[in-house]
Amino acid sequence: MLKQAATANKFEAIALEWHARESHEWSRAHSERVLSAMKTHIFPYIGDRPIHEIRPLELLEVLRKVESAGNIDTTKRLRQRCSAVFRLAILTGRCDSDPAAPLTDALKSQQSTPRKALMREDIPAFLEALEKYDGSVQTKLMMKLMLLTFTRVGEMAMARWEEIDFDKALWTIPPEHRKLPEKSKKTAPPHLVPLSKQSLEVLRQLHAINSGREHIFPNRNSPRRPMSPETLRRALHSMGFRGKADVHGFRSTASTILNEEGFNPDAIERQLSHIETNKVRAAYNRAEYMEDRKKMMPWWAIFLTNQTA
Repeated sequence: MLKQAATANKFEAIALEWHARESHEWSRAHSERVLSAMKTHIFPYIGDRPIHEIRPLELLEVLRKVESAGNIDTTKRLRQRCSAVFRLAILTGRCDSDPAAPLTDALKSQQSTPRKALMREDIPAFLEALEKYDGSVQTKLMMKLMLLTFTRVGEMAMARWEEIDFDKALWTIPPEHRKLPEKSKKTAPPHLVPLSKQSLEVLRQLHAINSGREHIFPNRNSPRRPMSPETLRRALHSMGFRGKADVHGFRSTASTILNEEGFNPDAIERQLSHIETNKVRAAYNRAEYMEDRKKMMPWWAIFLTNQTA
């Protein structure tokens, strides 16, 4: 009995208990990533330790191993998850304090760098380089569709044919593919992307290549999986835009130009799938601005077409 009690008070046991409590609100992939990171970086060092004996400096030493490998974001998330484990232990009477709490300022923070975005005057040269790109046709078409829809690259890479309605000219991105907190993905609405004639034409070209696949952009080596977003970064380098443009930066380019042209800023924000923090306004926005966006997206496609004229 005493041995069972001692085991139940060890960090790993309580971390697994925390994981079991929380993971029902996560996707399977996220749940597996969280547990894998704990097993790799935390359990080997303090997993067998009685949780009430772990001190801030001891935990800091463990986290610094991850930090020193350059994994700044992983270190931050591990500290947050360790803190959650300690809070569970406090609530269940197995320790008195959270040694992860004071470590926030002791760890490095990721320095965010602005994504390289194309300026208006850069677009003709970029489109010319894209037309001359001699790599995979699928990669070339993916780049075109990224420009035309300015969605997130992860949403594009994960896209499935079942999400595309050619008759309604609409792409419905499911919440599990959106950039949202894991807890929000089960209740969040899908993101709707009106498709211009030019976008539909690109999709028809892709359909002729990949119609038998689940994903619009299947992985070349593992066709049942989606293509890696890294492919687009390599294509940009091949086109001569290393350090000059970033795929995510297409969103900034589109936002800047559409705002300059006088389109409704709220419609632009909805098209970018930016999260509205005001719940009342968010509910209103979901029903609003679709007509604006249905006019905006064809304008954007024509604007891009005219850059090659």
